[in-house]
Amino acid sequence: QLGLVESGGGLGLPGGSLRLSCAGSGFTLKNYAIGWFRQAPGKEREALSCISSSGGDIWYADSVKGRFTISRDNAKNTNLQMNSLKPEDTGVYYCNAFTRLRNYWGQGTQVTVSS
Repeated sequence: QLGLVESGGGLGLPGGSLRLSCAGSGFTLKNYAIGWFRQAPGKEREALSCISSSGGDIWYADSVKGRFTISRDNAKNTNLQMNSLKPEDTGVYYCNAFTRLRNYWGQGTQVTVSS
């Protein structure tokens, strides 16, 4: 079954770092743009960052700009490096792989930022 698998969530300290990864299951991410989203408790899902299929175009939400870095290291994986974590970064993080014709979501990984 085709899908995405996120990993790397967990507990982070304020000011600390976590690294999330997203891999395709049953398909390669080579031709897909990738987005990372977050859903905090009681809030709507918000877009955090997006990278084009070539890696040449990258976008960040103002809330994470300068702290988070999106990358793709090969056709199978994409990563979200999260630095200078804040308690408001707490939430479930989802990756999304999309083209004009296809759209896949991961199951989400929990990130909790707390001392």
